Formats: sequence, C-alpha cells, structure tokens
Amino acid sequence: MADLRAFIRDRATALGFDACRFASASEPWSAGERLAHFVEAGRHGEMGWMETTIERRAHPTAMWPDARTAVVLGLNYGPDADPLPEMADASAGYVSVYARGDDYHEVIKGRLKTLAGQIAARTGQEVKVFVDTAPLMEKPLAQRAGLGWQGKHTNLLSREHGNWLFLGVILTAAEIAPDAAEAEHCGTCTACLHACPTQAFPAPFQLDARRCLSYLTVEFAGPWPEEFRRATGSRIYGCDDCLAVCPWNKFARSASEMRLRPRSELESPRIVDLLALDDAGFRALFAKSPVKRIGRNRFVRNVLYAAGNSGDSALVEPARALLTDVDPVVADAAAWALERLAAD
Repeated sequence: MADLRAFIRDRATALGFDACRFASASEPWSAGERLAHFVEAGRHGEMGWMETTIERRAHPTAMWPDARTAVVLGLNYGPDADPLPEMADASAGYVSVYARGDDYHEVIKGRLKTLAGQIAARTGQEVKVFVDTAPLMEKPLAQRAGLGWQGKHTNLLSREHGNWLFLGVILTAAEIAPDAAEAEHCGTCTACLHACPTQAFPAPFQLDARRCLSYLTVEFAGPWPEEFRRATGSRIYGCDDCLAVCPWNKFARSASEMRLRPRSELESPRIVDLLALDDAGFRALFAKSPVKRIGRNRFVRNVLYAAGNSGDSALVEPARALLTDVDPVVADAAAWALERLAAD
C-alpha cells in the first residue's frame, strides 16, 4: 500500500500537480445534507442542474457505487501579487485570476487521464476522472483528503497555497489508505465575509449564490437587479474579493504552469475595446479561455454594467451603439450604463 501511494504521488508530481492526497470515497459524510439545505433554501439560483442532480451529488457512491478511494489532485494558479488594486482603474475590466489563462479544465483533464490510466494499470481496478464537470463535490473530498478546508467563504483554503488551487479528482474502485482530513483554520478571522461587495454570505461557511458576483457574471443569464449592477464595479467575469483578502495567501506562490499564467490581454483589458466585440471577436479573444463558455452576449452585458460604473465619458458612444443590440439583455444593460454615465 505504501508503495502504491508513493507511486501515485510520484506520477502526480511528474505530471505537474502541486498536491496529491487520498480520501475514502465510500465512508459517510455530511456534505450531501449541507447541499440539500443549500438547494432547499433556493440559494443555488438558476443553477437548475444542482437540483436535478442532487441525489447523485449527495455522495460519491451515489454517482458510482463501486468508488472506494478518491485521489485528489491540486494545481496552483496563484497570481504574482494581490489582484484587487487593479480595480482602481475603473476604465478597465476585471477578470478573475482563474480565468486569465487557459481553461483549467483542459489543462488538468489530460493529466488526470494519464494518471488515472497509470493507477488502473497498477491496481487492475476501474477509475473515473473528474474536473468540475460531473455531479461530484470536489471541495469536501479535498478537505477529507487533507488538501485544505472549506473556509468561511465556502471555497477550499490551503495553508500552503492559500485560495489559489484548482482541483481534480480520480475515483477508483481500489482501496487505498486515506490521508488525515484537514481541520478548519479560519479561527476568528472574518476578512472574506466583510470583503464581499454584495454581502453574499448569510453566515460563516454559507453562501447565497444569488448574491455572488461570480454566479451573476458567469451563471446568470438575465438582467441583474439594480443593487448588483452597482456593486459589480469593474468586475466583468468572476470576483476574487473574498479569496484575495485571505491572510493565508501570504504562504501562496505564483503559478508555475505556463498555461495558467495570465494572458496580457486579460490583465486590465480596456472596457472600450470589450464593448466593440461581436461574436467572432469574442470567440477569437477568448479562445481556450473559460470565459468563452458564457458567450458574447452575457459577457458584453457584464462589460456594460462595468461601463456604467466607470464614470468614463469616453464610454458613452460605445454604450450608445449597443442600445439596438439584437439581444434585449445587452440593450437593457446599455440603457442602464448610459443612464449611469449621464448621472456622473
């Protein structure tokens, strides 16, 4: 067993993963019950897939009855510096750190498949690979495996990597000795809760996605309520506030994986340029990026809200040009942006 664990960790390191630990995939846990309460309260918003797959999400074996062990992998995507000061430039859009490089699903998936094949060959047991694309709760598994803990902002938090860690999971039917679970180390700190621009945390360790800018910019398709349009500031894809203020980031380091390093065009992109994007331009700019999945219309809606908050009169005409956009949500956002710019 020790040789198998060492073999898997060696192979994971060779593939570029920054963390590799093991957890039981079959023992009982409370994560399914917490998820049920989250959905029952409606805090999942328009993410209907969470409701339709809730029984399969309740436990790893609810999705795959033969699962016995979870091999949990982490890949660091830490920024070079605190990204939040970038928002001082209101005429530039803010893209979440995780989305400034290549799509992490594509970066991790191939490596997971390679490692999974090696585990299957070594153990003779079936394996399945997950990168945030199936009804598997990776964060509770990561805590059970000892990679970190779910902080008061509900994201995984590591004493070694801070908040900046992508997760991938290999489930196997092989029995592999688990690592010790990680305890919660937030203490009395509430920095993440107070940093949230929309007060999306009803209580520590609880999130109301309907108020979260990451949810609104990425998952929500319609026009936003007024309060969230103002609160988004220059954030046009995702939000890092609760992550970036965490004191544990002092131990984090910059990402070494080149495909996760930020593209220059996604560091403080100019709002005026983004407002001019048509569908072809959007797809060209965000090729291989996770941003591409929300499509041009939803993205330009986000950019228009940022334009309205910018106070930049140079954005009046670009916003006016979108009043007649074929997408009614984009046209609505353009009207709001112009109203805000005129008020300033």
